[in-house]
Amino acid sequence: MELQGRVAVITGGTRGIGRAIAEGFLADGASVVINGRSVEKGAQALKEMNGGDRVHFVQGDVKSREGCQAIIDAAIAKYGKIDIMVNNAGGATGHAPVIDLEDWAMEDSLKWNFWSTFWCTQMVLRDMVPRGWGRIINVSSLEGKHGKPGVSIYVTAKHAINGFTKSCAQEIGTTGVTINCICPGAIETDIMRDEGPAAAASMGLTYQGLLDWFASEAAIKRLNTCDEVAAVASLLASEAGAGITGSMISVDGGTAAY
Repeated sequence: MELQGRVAVITGGTRGIGRAIAEGFLADGASVVINGRSVEKGAQALKEMNGGDRVHFVQGDVKSREGCQAIIDAAIAKYGKIDIMVNNAGGATGHAPVIDLEDWAMEDSLKWNFWSTFWCTQMVLRDMVPRGWGRIINVSSLEGKHGKPGVSIYVTAKHAINGFTKSCAQEIGTTGVTINCICPGAIETDIMRDEGPAAAASMGLTYQGLLDWFASEAAIKRLNTCDEVAAVASLLASEAGAGITGSMISVDGGTAAY
């Protein structure tokens, strides 16, 4: 899993899954750019990661093309290239049954999850393809393979990411650049704690009931962890992952049917 000399960018990298991936890449020798909307959380992450000049924070919101471009430009200005792009930022708010769903909630979810993935992927390909090497890792979800009631805004966006990844892999397969999705099951991250209660309510559950339901659906009968997702990201980012592209890799404790 050696990533010595590689440069990675992780959107939404100050907490949760993104943070675990960033720490894994740092341990594997890469220089890492983490992104987030909060300057305070970014500063805290840099202090806790203690990576010196191999860790850099870029404040920005991925819900616009301009925000994504600023992140990519800052990473290249700092380290001269981007070898690994992890499109991790995502979430959804405004959950409701489809019959009651408001347009803004669907639009926001698509910008937060799908459009940010598209924008950052397009931008880094312009750096990776001419150099003949790159790894793009899109953090999708179990909900990108199945559906659940009450959370259609999230399910829709994650399905879009999976389809986009498959198509992109076909286009760039001979360039030395791979693109894959990791599809985690339920993990109790900060975003889950923030948005989970509303999602649970839209499904007629309590928040704890939602967590228990996710655990009961898994073969391992527990939630997954951020570190388990980070381990797969390290494989996909490495030379050993060169033959894996266009894949939707589940890290969900055996929940997904495929």
